[in-house]
Amino acid sequence: MRKNSKCVWLTGLPCSGKTTLTTGLRDKLSKDGVDSLVLDGDILRKTLNSDLGFDLESRNIAMERVAQLAHLICSQNINVLVSVISPLKQHRNYAKKVFESQNNFYEIYISTKLEECEKRDIKGMYRKARNGEIRDFTGIDSMYEEPSSPFMSVDTSKYTIPESIDLIYEKVFL
Repeated sequence: MRKNSKCVWLTGLPCSGKTTLTTGLRDKLSKDGVDSLVLDGDILRKTLNSDLGFDLESRNIAMERVAQLAHLICSQNINVLVSVISPLKQHRNYAKKVFESQNNFYEIYISTKLEECEKRDIKGMYRKARNGEIRDFTGIDSMYEEPSSPFMSVDTSKYTIPESIDLIYEKVFL
């Protein structure tokens, strides 16, 4: 594995800004001639993890698959930008352990508060979860455990998207 390839794992509530930030980071890296690939939770749910539900066992399997795929991508000298809720500490600890010997895993907690995430929810998922139309929705009836010691935290309600991207870029890639 090339020492410079990194796994940047963004975790946080739905609608906290993870996908927007990983896409922006990928674009910024591309402009600098640096290879990267985004692994987005919504896309992975429709592809790699389409056979899984949202119960605890399924979530555990999904996160293990994402961590292993991210590791495989990094082993090909490509930075991987992961955008997944990864609601439990055990999920993120598993991912950290997969990368342990390479010391190239960066857990970024997108610490945007629930109220702000609900305001941003253009799909109405939070409303549906609160009305019982969606079950096991993270932040409503399924737990999200905040990271205890992430590499860094970014609250996207306090920084603009470009500022948030720059903060992560400067701390991880410079």
